[in-house]
Amino acid sequence: MSLFVTLAADILVAVLLAATIVTCLRLSRRISQLKGDEAALRQTIGDLMVATGTAERAIAGLRSAIDDGDRTLTTRIEAATARSAELAAQVEAGETVVMRIGAIVAQMRAVPVRAEPPPAPRPAPEPELPAVRSEPTSPNGERLGAAAAAALAMSERALARVRARAA
Repeated sequence: MSLFVTLAADILVAVLLAATIVTCLRLSRRISQLKGDEAALRQTIGDLMVATGTAERAIAGLRSAIDDGDRTLTTRIEAATARSAELAAQVEAGETVVMRIGAIVAQMRAVPVRAEPPPAPRPAPEPELPAVRSEPTSPNGERLGAAAAAALAMSERALARVRARAA
């Protein structure tokens, strides 16, 4: 029986040795796959680092563009606010001028017109003399009325422009 036990032990060792060889081959394949995966992972990590660097540079560029835009917008808003204040002051001054002109026109209308004596009969005009322009009865009244109308029209246009810009 010792021969049988020795033979059985040798067969058992041979089977275990064959199983160990098969397992080693499988492990060798898996290790080679892992090494291939490791190389691909290293390549992916490298690509990711390059993409991260590019993204950081792009973010820095965007931040500087936003800062420039913010400064430009702030400058333009300040300029627009100053222009708005100037326009408001000019409109107010124009309205004051229109009110003064209106008061002057009202005073001129309230003053009674002087009755002028009827013109004396003239002798026949001499043909060689140039024609003399006749002055209206109240030259300042007509001029003031025209000035008031012009000032009113200008102030209405300025007010319409301010309202259009505000809208």
